[in-house]
Amino acid sequence: MKNFKLAHLGNFSHSLDAIVYHAKPNATDEIAEIFELARKNDLTIAPRGAGRSYNDAALNGGGIVLDLSLLTRILAWDAEKGILRAEPGLTLASLWQHILPDGWWPPVVSGTMKTTLGGCLGMNIHGKNNFKMGTIGENIVEFTALLPNGEEVTCSPNQNDDLFYAMISGMGMLGVFTSVTMQMKRVYSGLVSVKEWNVPNLSAQLDALLTGAPENDYIVGWLDGTARGKSLGRGQMHAANYLAKDDDPEPQKTMQVDFQTLPDTFFGVIPKSKLHYLMSLGLNNLGVWGVNTAKYLVGRDKNYRQPHAAFHFLLDYVPDWELSYGRQGLIQYQSFLPRETALGAWTEMIQLSQKRGLPTYLGVTKRHRPDKFLFSHALDGFSLAFDFKITNGNRAKLATMVQEFDQIALNAGGRFYFAKNSETASETARHFLGDEALKKFHKLKERCDPEGLLRSGLYRRLFSK
Repeated sequence: MKNFKLAHLGNFSHSLDAIVYHAKPNATDEIAEIFELARKNDLTIAPRGAGRSYNDAALNGGGIVLDLSLLTRILAWDAEKGILRAEPGLTLASLWQHILPDGWWPPVVSGTMKTTLGGCLGMNIHGKNNFKMGTIGENIVEFTALLPNGEEVTCSPNQNDDLFYAMISGMGMLGVFTSVTMQMKRVYSGLVSVKEWNVPNLSAQLDALLTGAPENDYIVGWLDGTARGKSLGRGQMHAANYLAKDDDPEPQKTMQVDFQTLPDTFFGVIPKSKLHYLMSLGLNNLGVWGVNTAKYLVGRDKNYRQPHAAFHFLLDYVPDWELSYGRQGLIQYQSFLPRETALGAWTEMIQLSQKRGLPTYLGVTKRHRPDKFLFSHALDGFSLAFDFKITNGNRAKLATMVQEFDQIALNAGGRFYFAKNSETASETARHFLGDEALKKFHKLKERCDPEGLLRSGLYRRLFSK
């Protein structure tokens, strides 16, 4: 095929990289050719969407990376029912831009609009409304996929349901999505109504998530990882709700793509494309403490309306923000804990990070509910994501610390999300997934991929026998 070459690819957070054979098909028909190429040359394949994972999920050193980013066609759109069918490389950006003018919004989105449908399903992403709408997989009508054994399958909750619940969350290790059919959410405005308020500590933050979830369409918390003592875990909450019909006097205006487009400048002056250079100056323990303290002190109760894109896609507000972490990049560590144990376990983690001189530079909390997917990260509880800057001097210390975090989380009945953590050990994965889920997965793997063609760096790290 034409788009096949040796390439140096990295992960989103610039913490890992690999030399790979980069295959970029122009049509889904070419996927079978790549399977055959791998088979003949004794190579393995790792599917890749937009490459937004923080770990090695889309890396495959010495093997093939199957880049699906050119497979972006919208195959069908029913503007009356809100059902869309598209190829796996379609980004959330292209998705919402196509459907919002017709009065629809994706029911579940990630914090960036640059992720692809295939990647979203492979990791079964969640959003700020997991407690209400579940993961993206719970909103999929059906998908089609090509398996390495040559079989083409159509899966839904009622057809090939074992594959449906395994391929969604299965990290791309059972087959490659060729189309995705998804139910969208009806909206009557391009705006959401947002409420913002401070919380004094971690206990108050978790209480706000617990009590706020039933009352709102979305809720998310920012956590100051540098605050100590009685203020440990303090932060800021953002809750949002869809506008009811007729609440927006200009819905035709606010649902247009131009209205939703994020501004190119900060405060109308600083080009956002340059902002990550300025941010890098403050990405140290003292600088983050100062910024976080100021953010908390100036925070106050506020109510306002905000475009969907601005509320949901905060990670896109500053282009290339991850570069502000420097040449070594960052790691993101996210754990999911039952509501009964979350406060104690996360208090221990935050205190440990501060004691080690490695406070998180960003903390984000969400409320979750369980689901039926084979490799589910969700549970009746909360999630907390930490961002840590990597340097030559702290890399080993960070790796040791997050392994300690894993043990704290496991002891508290926690779970993990395979798009984030890059240090998770196979023993940790086996512990939280359980023997039954792993047996089901390996049985499906033998059926769908008997030659073991699909193998990413993440798969080798966690699941290779």
